[in-house]
Amino acid sequence: MATTLNRLRSSVSALPHRALFNSTRRDSLPSRIPALRSTTRSFLDFYQFGNKKAIEDERARLNDEMNRGYFADMKEFKEHGGKIADANKTVIPAVSAVKFPELAVTLSNGKALKLPISCSSSEVNEESLAVPKVSLVCLSFRASSQEMISSWSKPFLESFGDRKDLQVFEVSFIDKWLLGLAPIKKLLLRVLQKPKSNENSVLQRRVVYSFGDHYHFRKKIKILNLLTGYIFLLDKSGRIRWQGFGTATPEEVSQLLSCTSQLLEDQ
Repeated sequence: MATTLNRLRSSVSALPHRALFNSTRRDSLPSRIPALRSTTRSFLDFYQFGNKKAIEDERARLNDEMNRGYFADMKEFKEHGGKIADANKTVIPAVSAVKFPELAVTLSNGKALKLPISCSSSEVNEESLAVPKVSLVCLSFRASSQEMISSWSKPFLESFGDRKDLQVFEVSFIDKWLLGLAPIKKLLLRVLQKPKSNENSVLQRRVVYSFGDHYHFRKKIKILNLLTGYIFLLDKSGRIRWQGFGTATPEEVSQLLSCTSQLLEDQ
């Protein structure tokens, strides 16, 4: 009996790794998940001695992204068409307004900027940029939200086109790592369509691009659904004083213009 057991053990240990791997692939998915988690945990535990906080942050991120994905965004989009909430009806008081997170963007000519353009912005000192009293910042994470952005920015430009103390930024996020590589990024900026300038308007809209990962940026301003558009009205200190979502309704456009006028008077 002992001899038989020893022969059996020798046969199992002699199996190639490929055979063992193939056998695990035939297992059911639920049975493989604990093993995968165990392997991931072992890998994380190995490196947490060097940077424990970074590992904990990455774990939290993986958990967020596993619980939230494209299908969750699509389900919500079908329910409300991108209108995840109504726009603010009034200006958010300065004392309770939060600062818009710093965001590195690139213009189509390759020039780099950091939003928001505020009193403390480095670009103001280095590039002699004027600090706008009010900035309209529109965020688009997917092509599906471009028309939503235009429903806000177009009437804004039409109403305040003669003002020099405002700025409009339409930010498109490009999170594909390959497109962020220097040579490809440069080529992409060349072929991207530049915004048409309105010669009769003093206020010009700037179309800019944000390359790379934007998880932490989104988390700071609580952006979840990537299929809709996000609109922010910022004061000269870079604080969020008004916010809109999705496609603008006539009433919401009126509220945006009214709040902008109020901010211009207060600053």
